[in-house]
Amino acid sequence: MGVRPPSNGDDDEPESIEFGIAAVDARLRRANLSFPASSDDVAAHLGTEQIPYDVHGNTVALGEILAEVSQDRFESRQELLNALHPAFEDYRKRHSNGVVQQVRSFLPF
Repeated sequence: MGVRPPSNGDDDEPESIEFGIAAVDARLRRANLSFPASSDDVAAHLGTEQIPYDVHGNTVALGEILAEVSQDRFESRQELLNALHPAFEDYRKRHSNGVVQQVRSFLPF
């Protein structure tokens, strides 16, 4: 997931804010992790990485999200991301602060 921050009126292209599996994907591309990989392999390489789970920059350790995934082996990076997606969504919903926070989570500011 990624959301563009609001424009400040300049002509420069704004950077996107990566969170959830988009942030994990960016870290996986930089990590020295090959697939197929077990959840233990992923945790050893990236388990302590703090991953933003919403547009407000709130973070969670990837190992904590990985623990919520029932699958233990991933044949590809995409398979890992697909398995992590529902776990990130559930985590985000459980850690939002009510209806107002849930609405704000959809807004880029």
